[in-house]
Formats: sequence, C-alpha cells, structure tokens
Amino acid sequence: MDIQLVSALISGLGMGSMYGLMALGFYITYAVSGTVNFAQGSSMMLGAVLCFTFSQTLQWPLVPAVAMALLCCAFYGLVVEFLAVRPFTRRGSDAWLMSTVALGIVLDNLVMHTFGREPRSLPSSLAITPLEVAGVNLAVYPLQLIIPLVGLSLALVLHGVARYTRWGTALLATEQNKDAARLMGIPIGRAIAGAFALSTLLAGVAGMMIAPLSNVNSDMGTLFGLKAFSVAILGGIGSPWGVMVAGLLFGVAESLITVTLGSGYTHIITFALVIVALALRPNGLFGRAGVKKV
Repeated sequence: MDIQLVSALISGLGMGSMYGLMALGFYITYAVSGTVNFAQGSSMMLGAVLCFTFSQTLQWPLVPAVAMALLCCAFYGLVVEFLAVRPFTRRGSDAWLMSTVALGIVLDNLVMHTFGREPRSLPSSLAITPLEVAGVNLAVYPLQLIIPLVGLSLALVLHGVARYTRWGTALLATEQNKDAARLMGIPIGRAIAGAFALSTLLAGVAGMMIAPLSNVNSDMGTLFGLKAFSVAILGGIGSPWGVMVAGLLFGVAESLITVTLGSGYTHIITFALVIVALALRPNGLFGRAGVKKV
C-alpha cells in the first residue's frame, strides 16, 4: 500500500477518534436530558488553550497542567447547564438551542481578548519526529498513533462506567424514564449537570490531544464542533458506539479525500456524503427510530 495512503489512514483514524470523542459528549447530554451543548467546539478550544496557558505560560509540569485544564473544562460544562440549559428546560422552552451557541460565542471572544489572536504551538515530544519503518518515512507522528488509542480507551471506560457503576446506572435510569428515576430517589438535576460536565471534559481531552498537531487559538473549536455534531447525527445520536464509529469513518474519509483530490474538496465531499447517508438513513447509520406511545 502506498505510504501516503497509510499516513492518511493513520491520521484519519486519529482525527476521527477525536470527532467521535466530542460526539460522545453530544450523546451523553442528549441521552440524559434531551438537550445538547452547541458550545462543544468552544469546550474543545478551552481545553487546548488552558493546557497551553498552564504548561507553557505558567510553566507548570504537564500532569498538573492537564488535570487543571480538564477540571476547568468540566466546570465550564456545569456553567453551560446552569446558565444556558436549565432555565429554559424548566419552562419547556427550546431556547437552549440558541443560548448554548451564544455562550460558546461569549467564551470564544473572551479567550480571543485574553489569550490573543495569534495562533500558538503546543509543543510535544510525540509530535516532533515522524515515524520510520525500514528507513521509510511514514510522515506520521507517534502522537497520531496514540490519539486513536486514547479515544477508544475513553469510550470503553465510559461504557464501563455506564454499565457497572452507581453513577452510570443513575444516568441510564434518567435516560430511560425521568419520572421513575425521580421516584427512586435519583437526583435528576445532578445527573444532568454531571452529564454536561463529562461532555465538556471529553471535548477538552480532544482539544489537548489535537493541539500539538495544529495551532492553538480562539477559533480552533468552531469547525471541530460542527464536524462533531455532524458525526453525532450521522452515527445516530442515541447510539454511543454508533457515534464513535461514525467519527472514525468521517476522519478516514476526510484524510483520504485530502490525499487523493486535495484539501479544497475535503469539506465539500465529506459533508455531501453526510447528507447522502442521512437521506438514506434518517436516524443515522446506527440509530433507531423512536417509538412513541399514543
């Protein structure tokens, strides 16, 4: 197989797993509360910017910098739920659709005025020297091999938490029947807030993993957030493994189109393929039509 195609497949799997990770955030909030955080792209940007700030500007060691950045991302998720979602869902309003977008724009602009407009580079020893096999340069960094492993590992951990822990059981109960879960003593409000915190934390992980391979700036999450939402719908937003597989497919398709046809056609063809797929499978590739009792 051509080295260029191998490189495209590896980088595509890496980017796709990050799309899938962010899309899992959409799944979590939708499953638990019936809402989504349209500021997910801003959450991804926040993780990258905070990691850069703590590790490069403040010169913290990497582990504390990453931990604090993720903690701040989770706190941002709580803020999104408290300010942009809860007040509207309590009134039965769908205005959270706009309020989450607005809060993301506010965050983007706050970061632009504090962090600056200039793109920064987040250095990583795993994104300096490309891998070589038998003297052949694969044009792939070690980080691009690690990213899919991290993404799939986090998806497995999330699956285990949902199935085998008390908190995961509470989330599943909330998903299936909120009224019954409330009668069983499950704190619905805390479960929903926790889902938003976990959603933004996953986006923060994606931002920090991608940052060494691209530039860190206040606008970096906009297109990523749009792609992640497309992936969530494509996979079937009610299917966790569906959105993860859709993320991988989207990432690989994106890389292969870029290599074969050029970057000018990447977004045209990938989003056109999403439209065609949804026209054939309106509930997503792995989604199921909802059943309503009448």
